[in-house]
Amino acid sequence: MSSPVEIAATTGWTPRPGAGALRRWAVGTGRFCRRKPLGALGAIIIVTLVVMAAFAEWIAPYPYDYQIRDARLKPPGPGFPLGTDNVSRDIFSRIVFGARVTVTVSFATVLLGNLLAAAVGVTSGYFRGRYDIVVQRIVDAWQAFPALIIILSLLAVLGPGMLNVILSLSVLVAAAASRVIRGATLSVVENQYVEAARAMGCGHARIIVRHVVPNVMATIVVLATIGLGGIILAESALSFLGYGVPPPHPSWGAMLAGSGRTYMYTAPWMAIWPGVAISLVVFAFNMFGDALRDVLDPRLRGSAGQGLR
Repeated sequence: MSSPVEIAATTGWTPRPGAGALRRWAVGTGRFCRRKPLGALGAIIIVTLVVMAAFAEWIAPYPYDYQIRDARLKPPGPGFPLGTDNVSRDIFSRIVFGARVTVTVSFATVLLGNLLAAAVGVTSGYFRGRYDIVVQRIVDAWQAFPALIIILSLLAVLGPGMLNVILSLSVLVAAAASRVIRGATLSVVENQYVEAARAMGCGHARIIVRHVVPNVMATIVVLATIGLGGIILAESALSFLGYGVPPPHPSWGAMLAGSGRTYMYTAPWMAIWPGVAISLVVFAFNMFGDALRDVLDPRLRGSAGQGLR
């Protein structure tokens, strides 16, 4: 069988740029779906969530605060697939728009929290010494307080709102993730390529950016993916308690509180569907994060994950 080079020399055909990379990506995705079906299912749910958040205006049949005439407490049916609430609003539309709140809070919290955790964990593991001792004692003291008390205290000072929820959750996420990133950094700085970079006269900033951070990036990605489920639960709990995104913006946790509890027996769909949405999304992030950890961590690949490299 002729090689691509011989075919190109005789026929003048040249392969499209990126065709090989696209084929490798497709093969790797297929192997991931076969070997990690729950992770693939989680990825599908996550993509659906992101699409709902990005195109909520086109997917939802009504605005999230639109009151439909003569449609109070309608059960799920042809006109309203998930029913309506006590003020004649379509629950399906509110869940679709609530996905935007969930995606914004969770992804922004993970981004900000892991950036802070990476800055603390990488510098602490790289420089070590007295700096490491002082930083880690501060992290220990911060983790000694119950998480809910810290968040409620910060929100009591800052007030409810999306930005304040993101800031409060980010500080909490950074404290726990920095310990894991520090451990990964300690193992990376003992490698010979870091010693070779120091021997060549590279500065600390260049070693951290070019050699340390790329080798702990897999740990950061896995922490971010797994942590998204917990952040969504935390945001829903804060909204349930009244410290989340203020109305009229829909939040799945807020939909469970208030009218959802009041009409639990007469209109159970008002509480069931937001609860199902939260459960599905948390399940998706946990399954996808667990599968991603098996793929990215060479110690967990085993013989079943060799083809995913």
